[in-house]
Amino acid sequence: GRAAILKVHTEGKPLDETVNLEVLAKETAGFSGADLANLVNEGAILAARRDKKSIGIEELEESIDRVIAGPERKSRRISPKEKEITSYHESGHALVARLLPNADPVHKISIVARGMTLGHTRQLPAEDRYLLTFSQFKDILATLMGGHTAEEIIFNEITTGSQNDIEHATKLARKMVTDYGMSEKLGPRTFGHKEELVFLGREISEQRDYSDKVAEQIDDEVHIIIQQAYETAKRILIENKPKLIQMAERLITEETIEGKGLEALFN
Repeated sequence: GRAAILKVHTEGKPLDETVNLEVLAKETAGFSGADLANLVNEGAILAARRDKKSIGIEELEESIDRVIAGPERKSRRISPKEKEITSYHESGHALVARLLPNADPVHKISIVARGMTLGHTRQLPAEDRYLLTFSQFKDILATLMGGHTAEEIIFNEITTGSQNDIEHATKLARKMVTDYGMSEKLGPRTFGHKEELVFLGREISEQRDYSDKVAEQIDDEVHIIIQQAYETAKRILIENKPKLIQMAERLITEETIEGKGLEALFN
């Protein structure tokens, strides 16, 4: 598994004795072998920059964030208002995920700008999985809508910060309908013949094998799935608005909350 791959990549590198590779393996669910190699190399570079003799858990945690969301952008200065909006956005994701039974546990929330994002919420599956249920998809979608909905509830306004969330949710809902047979109305069948380059393992095109009427029904079903996710997120955040405000205000001050601090905040 990942722990064995991490052991290979950390051999010969000065690893701090407090680093537990089994725990690190759990934190990197979904990482490829190349991602894990990159993670260890980034950790070594960070430790060297900080004049440390060994790679500690701080460097490896920072490296996970770099692999997932990109490097920290210290040059990116945001206004106090944008910081406040981002705090509520990320707190919305985190709170919805926390209160849904089939969402992955929240490990960290941050409003430190990385890559092209102003903040991110890191969730970790409790275990490796190769199958997803309809219930899990519904909770993933509601969590994705949590940021957009939090902005709407608190500021009575929405921003462009939800673009990636909405794009991801739309693609996911469409796959549920067209690839996974998860539409009640259209039933268990697939739509669209996909041409694949077998040797690359990659789709290159999709040929439509259904009528305009069915295309409309697919769009309707995608809309219904996303609307239900939005309503779920909205209900949770309205019912737990004091907790949402508490989380966001704490995040504005601390910028990153994880581990025991996050658990205490949820409780």
